[in-house]
Amino acid sequence: MTAQTPPTPPFRDPRLPFAKRIDDLLARLTLDERIAFLHQFTPAVERLGIAAFRTGQEALHGVAWMGPATVFPQAVGLGATWNDDLVRRVGEAVSTEARAMRARDDRVGLNVWSPTVNLLRHPLWGRNEEGYSEDPRLTSAIATAYTRGLRGDHPLYWRTAPVLKHWLAHNNETRRDTTSSSVRPRVLHEYDLPAFRATVEAGAVAGVMPAYNLVNGRPNHVSPYLREQLRTWTDQELLVCSDAGAPSNLVDTEHYFDTHEEATAAAVLAGVDSFTDHGTDSSQIVGRVQGALVQGLLSEADIDTAVRRQLDVRFRLGEFDPGSDPYAGTDAFDTPAHRALAQEAAEQAIVLLKNDGLLPLGPDVRVAVVGLLADECKLDWYSGTLIHRSTPLEGLYERFGADRVDFAEGVDRVRLRTTQGTHLSVPAADGAADEVSGAAGALDPALLSGRTDLPPLTADGPGTEFALIDWGEGVLTLRAPDGRYLSVAEDGFVRASADRPGGWVVQETFRLEPSQSHEHGHLLKHLGTGRYVTVAADGVKVAAENPAVLFLDFTERGTDAVARAAASADVVLVVAGNDPHINGRETEDRTTLRLPAHQERLLRAARAANPATALVLVSAYPYAVDVAGLPAVLWTAHGGQAAGTALARTLAGDVSPAGRLPQTWYAFDDDLPDLLDYDVIGGRQTYLYFEGTPLFPFGHGLSYASFAYADLRVRRQPGGLTVSFSVTNTGGTTADEVAQLYVRAVAPSVPRPRRELAAHRRLRLAPGASAELSFEVPHSAFEFWDVALSRPRLEPGGYELLAGASSEDVRLRTTVEFDGEPAAPRPVLEHGLNAGDFDEQRGAILVDRTRTAGDAVSPVDGETAELVFTACDFGTGVTDVSVEAAGEGVVELSLDGGRSYVALTVTATKGRYDYARLGAAVTADGVRDVHLRLRGPLRLAHVGFSG
Repeated sequence: MTAQTPPTPPFRDPRLPFAKRIDDLLARLTLDERIAFLHQFTPAVERLGIAAFRTGQEALHGVAWMGPATVFPQAVGLGATWNDDLVRRVGEAVSTEARAMRARDDRVGLNVWSPTVNLLRHPLWGRNEEGYSEDPRLTSAIATAYTRGLRGDHPLYWRTAPVLKHWLAHNNETRRDTTSSSVRPRVLHEYDLPAFRATVEAGAVAGVMPAYNLVNGRPNHVSPYLREQLRTWTDQELLVCSDAGAPSNLVDTEHYFDTHEEATAAAVLAGVDSFTDHGTDSSQIVGRVQGALVQGLLSEADIDTAVRRQLDVRFRLGEFDPGSDPYAGTDAFDTPAHRALAQEAAEQAIVLLKNDGLLPLGPDVRVAVVGLLADECKLDWYSGTLIHRSTPLEGLYERFGADRVDFAEGVDRVRLRTTQGTHLSVPAADGAADEVSGAAGALDPALLSGRTDLPPLTADGPGTEFALIDWGEGVLTLRAPDGRYLSVAEDGFVRASADRPGGWVVQETFRLEPSQSHEHGHLLKHLGTGRYVTVAADGVKVAAENPAVLFLDFTERGTDAVARAAASADVVLVVAGNDPHINGRETEDRTTLRLPAHQERLLRAARAANPATALVLVSAYPYAVDVAGLPAVLWTAHGGQAAGTALARTLAGDVSPAGRLPQTWYAFDDDLPDLLDYDVIGGRQTYLYFEGTPLFPFGHGLSYASFAYADLRVRRQPGGLTVSFSVTNTGGTTADEVAQLYVRAVAPSVPRPRRELAAHRRLRLAPGASAELSFEVPHSAFEFWDVALSRPRLEPGGYELLAGASSEDVRLRTTVEFDGEPAAPRPVLEHGLNAGDFDEQRGAILVDRTRTAGDAVSPVDGETAELVFTACDFGTGVTDVSVEAAGEGVVELSLDGGRSYVALTVTATKGRYDYARLGAAVTADGVRDVHLRLRGPLRLAHVGFSG
């Protein structure tokens, strides 16, 4: 007899819809197997032939952490291209390489945690490099393009499954796991949610990752907005993946829940489907979920809902249909097309901020390129390992010839002398391997340790001349002549062992502190360990005691080297900026917009020696610099593997610059709000509301060509407007232009943006050529969130349409009138007043009304706050007022800003969510403004009126 072939289970049948196949697979999994799916590292189910699975593969501007890959410009640089098509092609290349890399290394994941759509609200945010723009529409346009490229264009199967980061209102690294962003309803619906929403609605997003912070007093990992907002934007299943360690933070640092079982259950119920916690060890999360089930905090149905969302992603990635997956055989990696695309992206990201005729450089020019970034191709935390590398110096050599380019790095060169008169030396390391950080890849590069195969520094012999590199804020790196940086490994010894500064905790940074015992002597503090360098018999190490006193014997000052190079050149290029691992990165916000002092000194030295000095800023964020007297200024984000070639070609005029600033460049630190002030409306933040004069405005960028705008026309369509105008290249070179369309309410009844981006397009025009551009602008582009109605409203009146080359360089304008929806007074008799729906506030923050839903209002630091609710309709009259509040303090009510009419005292309630309802007599009729003053550490949830 012949054995019968077992029937194919339905979940393996590609003819069935995914939903039915997932139903079948869920029914076959045991409860314990399903629970195990909730951890980032899902184990295999061998009895069903199901492979292990991992959520999360970093791919912000190339496949990261997993070894060599094509490295594109940083995300903020991609944002500066303002080119949706280009960014889509970058996404295609990144996801194609992810597939090719996975084919030879199954550690590479296809559930990519990218892009970051947090808005660049505050330029001191340490992770500025990861976002696209301060504007919601530009951010969503670039993010949508990238996710479409990552997803692929097959109707059923996905090349990779992108997850958006970081939900929600996340712009600070300072105490990021315990700070709460106070986000009023208008800011939430007009600013923070739109960047996510438009990208999700576009249909190429597999899920989101909640951020570490709290919003309105509630951790993002238990946010009701996941259910109330995110999941209403699409019919597709969305996988919500926690950020690393955030589930444990709910108890350990935020103290929001008493037990991990409560916290885990609350996160699952809120919509978190995959828990990234405790690395590859899933036992903690599994135990917490099992405990929550035993305690009745979760049901099996809750587990099934989360597992279904993960399985939906896995089916879309073709895991269960290898014969049908159109991307299964992808092997394109580091192809000529990818290299060309990396160069194209780097070229399009360059922004010409100022040009008084110095650029482009002539063919026979003699150039001095100087500065700390002149011969660097910097990587950031979310970069892959470079296969190809081009620094500004290398690019200029290639373009102009090495005989026409002089170089001075501008570092101070020193020997470190001990009190015994000996010098610190780097011993020879014969036979040591020449390793590159991260070349082998790592699931978690934070766990990579420093090298211990090299000998530690000694304190004998003539000493080694170190390059002392000052990155500002007193943070230094020291580099040996062979290019290796001084670093500290786990054994505490100091070695010249790192190819670059990097790591989750950077082990290559130091600080010089004055010695109290020796005049002109210093202690050398290692910032990674907080310990001081000391000299021991077995070598130089860091220790908690007996710090060595060191004297700096300067062999060359960086400013002298820069001045010499500048004096003999026709044009000087000062290449300044940041190292993405130092002074502004994940876990560390910046403290100032200023260029580091040492780099300012280099710029002054170059300008003093040669007035034909241009400043080239290569940085992950904006700077406030004095550009007066500088004939040219450029900015580019760290541009990836082709950065130097792209810069040289742009400087030479082979490419006309056309990048545009994706965020405002402020002139002074005093122009900035507090880092934790998330009220962009009340704080007058970003180009939308800023009333000062920026150093360079949002959307700014110059060209080697000139462009004329004409023929602005508007046609009304159902649901919106069609706006068109022409752009003509009136210059003598082929160049790109970025046409920008803004809208502005002429006479709004509430604070509205000074202007707001409605559409944009990057286009290339030959000299004399013209193009007619047309944009569809929906009515929603003119709406605002009406807190009285808790929904968007199009206000009647005039709206300007502004077309031009930046938010301030407006070339054409016209006004349209909308009938709109007239304002209606607040129906306070019917609904009362939710405290968070104020029109104006002073000294108030939004907090959580309960652990699961709703907002309340509290005075900052428990002192005094004022709330204003305009146009409240009391009808024919009311006789009673009631307040719902917790804590203790006083709520005072007045009408139309007059004297306090009634005061209600809230005596101490049992807990912060134990609300008391207090009432008092009040007389009011007609339409009045209600003013509330809160005194003391109380939470006001609601005010009601009756009678």
